[in-house]
Amino acid sequence: PHSPLWALPEELLLLICSYLDAQALGRLAQVCRRLRFLSSRDVLWRRIARGCLNSGFTQLGTDLAAAIPVKERVKVSRNWRHGRCRRETVLKWKCKQVASFSSSLLMPWMELDGEYLYLSQAENIQAYHLCAEGTGLQHHPQAIFSGHQEDVCRFVLVNSHIVSGGGDGSIVLHKIHGSYSVKFSAHEQEVNCVDFQGGLIVSGSRDRTAKVWSLSAGRVGQCLHTVQTEDRVWSIAISPLLSSFVTGTACCGHTSPLRIWDLESGQLLTCLGTDFHRGAGVLDVFYETPSLLLSCGYDTYIRYWDIRTSTRKCVQEWEEPHDSALYCIRSDKNHMIASGSSYYGVVRLWDKRHTRCLQSFHLSSPTSSPVYCLRFSTTHLYAALASALHVLDFTAS
Repeated sequence: PHSPLWALPEELLLLICSYLDAQALGRLAQVCRRLRFLSSRDVLWRRIARGCLNSGFTQLGTDLAAAIPVKERVKVSRNWRHGRCRRETVLKWKCKQVASFSSSLLMPWMELDGEYLYLSQAENIQAYHLCAEGTGLQHHPQAIFSGHQEDVCRFVLVNSHIVSGGGDGSIVLHKIHGSYSVKFSAHEQEVNCVDFQGGLIVSGSRDRTAKVWSLSAGRVGQCLHTVQTEDRVWSIAISPLLSSFVTGTACCGHTSPLRIWDLESGQLLTCLGTDFHRGAGVLDVFYETPSLLLSCGYDTYIRYWDIRTSTRKCVQEWEEPHDSALYCIRSDKNHMIASGSSYYGVVRLWDKRHTRCLQSFHLSSPTSSPVYCLRFSTTHLYAALASALHVLDFTAS
């Protein structure tokens, strides 16, 4: 440390250190206090982090977790890659009984938003505060959002608003910080899926239609377009450019279960794929960018679509090893995909740079339950099953 090298201006030292890998930076940090401080700077770890799994950086380099030091995220990323985590069941609930006395399992959905986790349970959506250490939830919800007469099927949380679709065919809009809420009748049957962007709601239903709704002043709840999908709609998502939306349908007919529609006119823009088998319904879709889209469903595949390249064939695909339907997917918008399957609560982590599954976690044994929804931060993964909410804590060494 007394070498003239370390007397150089900090800008030059940072430039020199930028050529080091993670292991070399770690060793450098053991030399002295000044180098420990220097080698921990975000600017040195950013390049390394962009090549890691779930480190908070998108493909385009946008930092989604700026509040956490990049070096710490790189350390936690190793745990994601190697499957090192602590597992905990943080909430349990009973299976619901319907009028016919047959058992009907709850199909929970959830969203993460900073320090809160929002979880649908039956007709309500409950907001739970995450504990300071990040693993558990406070036992009692901080807020409850109601309005549906039957179970909430799915909901989204955007710009401090919750938009939910229910088994009663209605859509409910809540403002999180306030008492404002709006409810309107939307479909003749269950609203299986919703999305909300740019003052517009899109919804899909078992009644074989997708609809576009206005939320502008004086037109709240007005239907702008009704799209005849000729099939039950299981999943829906608005493009980040707010110009189109994609529907994932049951694939009971001869049309593609993945179709993109113009948001302004409601007209069909394109169909994705040509080789879907009958019954290969799409249960979840996720936009990474305006041109990159993930889908999964009953045919056991995760598919990665690049609309710029081809609409006829996906650019990558990954097969669920145990031939299980895939209920949900999420990505870090870079290298990692997480999927939830229909048997034994299996959550899998995938690295897009490899063809095989990276890690598997069985959360429902000996009884079997699908993973209905999963969400993750840079440190934790939350999975909602039929009767419990599980969390995987990847900060554990």
